Amino acid sequence: MLNEKFGLSVDADGHILEPADTWIKYIDPQYRDRAIRIDLDEKGWEVLMIDNKPAEVVRGTLGALGGVGMDAAELFTPGKKTYMDGCPPGSYDPKARLKVMDEEGIDLALLYPTIGIFWEGWVQDPKLATAYCRAYNRWLVDFCSHDKKRLFPIAHISLIDPEGAVEETIRAKKEGCVGIYLSPDMVARGWKHFDDPAFVRFWNTVQDLEMPVGFHVIVRDEPSWKEWVRKDDDFGLFSFTFLAMDVMAAFTQMMSLSMFEKYPRMKCTVLESGANWISAWLDRMDHKYIPMRSRSQLKMKPSEYFYRQCVVSADPDETMTAEVVKHIGADYFVWASDYPHIDSSLGVAQEIRERLASLPVASQRKVFGENAVRFYKLPVGH
Repeated sequence: MLNEKFGLSVDADGHILEPADTWIKYIDPQYRDRAIRIDLDEKGWEVLMIDNKPAEVVRGTLGALGGVGMDAAELFTPGKKTYMDGCPPGSYDPKARLKVMDEEGIDLALLYPTIGIFWEGWVQDPKLATAYCRAYNRWLVDFCSHDKKRLFPIAHISLIDPEGAVEETIRAKKEGCVGIYLSPDMVARGWKHFDDPAFVRFWNTVQDLEMPVGFHVIVRDEPSWKEWVRKDDDFGLFSFTFLAMDVMAAFTQMMSLSMFEKYPRMKCTVLESGANWISAWLDRMDHKYIPMRSRSQLKMKPSEYFYRQCVVSADPDETMTAEVVKHIGADYFVWASDYPHIDSSLGVAQEIRERLASLPVASQRKVFGENAVRFYKLPVGH
């Protein structure tokens, strides 16, 4: 499996597709009647029920939550395909996932949720949010226990319950989770900013436990940029493309609120927004920091905090990654398959190798796997 030239290949943002009964089986009993589930509506279409309310954004199109290699037009036609239709075995069966990884040339995978990127916008009950997280994290740890040397769980934590977030982070670390997924949007944390006093204990906890936090795209009935959206097919491209904006905003707010200055040992991964933008964005923040320095608690340029505490995930289909890596430095990039989502594809490990072929082999090895192993302190041998 290990490529002698390129070293370990680590998928820094692979996904699972949670079995439909995950929350029913794994949630604390007192919340079972409010568990996330899939029901049928009056048309016979599948609906994702979150706290007994339907998520309209995926009504009848739950198959599109997966769908790697499938016909997107069919998946996005309401009522045409079911959730399970879009779920390849590798998305919910760990043995099948390892087979996919072998075929793709992926040695290790960091695993993130799928249904989990939907529900936080709907849930306003802090204790229920933590119960949802805990149920998912329990299931994911069980999934990854099939091969703890290759499958690594990333815990889902909800900041709408600050104390619950701390408790679940500590519990998840003990259970083997190696990082934290945070929803980037404001509504998911009760409209509190990252530097709210309610979150101090959480940030101290993640840096003390050496649990990198990662911001990932999310899907909402009412996204943060809802004023720009029309409810018609022409805006599908707009909405899909704009999913990256929440991640970029969260990263920028973390920087502007001096979170990396206040928590110098906290590490942050910027996911599923591509990586080619990071060079221009760091330049822009550094430039704007100069006139704003007197109004900022930052003691260094924003780019210096990025170099000290962050990595960004490259998508295999980005065309300028090699040049951006040359400009920023190879130590600050990981890559991701996004398997098994509708906008992912197979053969991505080879694709990212081809994208980076112009780099020195030492740099390629860092991006392919060494950076992820170092950043997440993954327990791997030689």
